[in-house]
Amino acid sequence: MDLTHGTIHLHRRKHGVDSTHPLSGSELRALRRLRREHPNTRHVFISQRGAPTTRQNVNAMLAALGRDAGIEVPVHPHMPRHSTGYKLANEGRDTRSLQHYLGHRNIQSTVRYTELDSSRFNGWWTD
Repeated sequence: MDLTHGTIHLHRRKHGVDSTHPLSGSELRALRRLRREHPNTRHVFISQRGAPTTRQNVNAMLAALGRDAGIEVPVHPHMPRHSTGYKLANEGRDTRSLQHYLGHRNIQSTVRYTELDSSRFNGWWTD
């Protein structure tokens, strides 16, 4: 994360396309607050014990939040990514930009987000 320029660089797993994304003002403020709270570490997200947050910590936290919210299926970290894809597609973002934003090498991985919301066709034809 580059808090000076307000960006985050994403290194993708599973052979995805790396990219750099802008951070919003509220995200920057929250990240800067975390940095001030833990000035002696290079890590941004710290566990209650003061150690770097692990993938397992995040998995457990999301699962607990899902249960607390009454979500009946187990919540896992990839779910917010899918939600983002659907949200952006339903807002009418073009598929190629969405592909790059999500880091997909193959457009077929992105197309599924654009196949759901038929309401985007409302108003195309008049009576």
